[in-house]
Amino acid sequence: MKGAVITADTENFYQDLVESQQDLIVKFNLEGRLLFVNSAYCDIVGKSRVDLVGSVFMPVSGERYSDVIATQMTRLFRPPFSCTVEQWIHTPKGMRCISWSAKSIVENGNTVLAIVATGRDITLLKHEQKAIKKKDEELMLVIESGKQMYYSHTPDHVMMYVSPRIRSLLGCSPHAGKRMWTDFLTDNPMNAAGLERTIRAITSGRREPPYRLEMATGDGHIIRFEVNEIPVVKNKKTIAIAGSMVDVTEKIQVEEGLAEAEYLIRDFGGSKNRMGRPTRVSSARAKGPLDYFRSLFSREPEEKEDE
Repeated sequence: MKGAVITADTENFYQDLVESQQDLIVKFNLEGRLLFVNSAYCDIVGKSRVDLVGSVFMPVSGERYSDVIATQMTRLFRPPFSCTVEQWIHTPKGMRCISWSAKSIVENGNTVLAIVATGRDITLLKHEQKAIKKKDEELMLVIESGKQMYYSHTPDHVMMYVSPRIRSLLGCSPHAGKRMWTDFLTDNPMNAAGLERTIRAITSGRREPPYRLEMATGDGHIIRFEVNEIPVVKNKKTIAIAGSMVDVTEKIQVEEGLAEAEYLIRDFGGSKNRMGRPTRVSSARAKGPLDYFRSLFSREPEEKEDE
């Protein structure tokens, strides 16, 4: 407080308060030299206060961090005169990661006199984050190695999560921003039925049967998917749709080809030869088109016609 008299008791009170903290507390000047360190900082670096005061305090332990930390610390010289940086330092117990929260001591509104920083050891948290990231990568590897490709979207059809394989197929960049999955639909009538099932699932909160969609990439390539999805319901309200997709483009092409072949075989099977007798392929009526073509290519050399 301005104008307040600092007594010995007051000074001792604040000194006890600072020294009893588990967090690291330092004060350094504009040249980066330490003006004050508390006991917690001395303990973690394994040096005495006499050795540390006057030494250079550099919150960076490797060249790869220097640009990031330098950029963050420029905030100490403009409003709000504060920043947060992470520093890996050598200690008697090995490398430790310290998260520093720094604040400038300012005079006359914009003149920085010194900087005070409090640090907390977050090494354990960093190791846990690294372990979680590794597990996430392993899980993603398992997920991405199967046929199914996973996604989720909001009730408004805005994509929340899209499998990297889906992005690759559709040519959708991960940095393209939020998009609606309906942007990729073609004008194929099958899409109307699929969209209707999604809307029903959102409205009712109940799972709908699988359906098929036809989508187009940025270069006009057509891909067809078989979709299996389920609504995510919270407090009796659908908050998202999660599902999986399988690329069935080739499968549908085969199905369409067989259907067309069956139509042609049916017509051909009903024709008659010049003698007025049914042609030999009329037996195709009793077979599926796939069996019919198998019989053509696996048939033994035909015997001579009836003499």
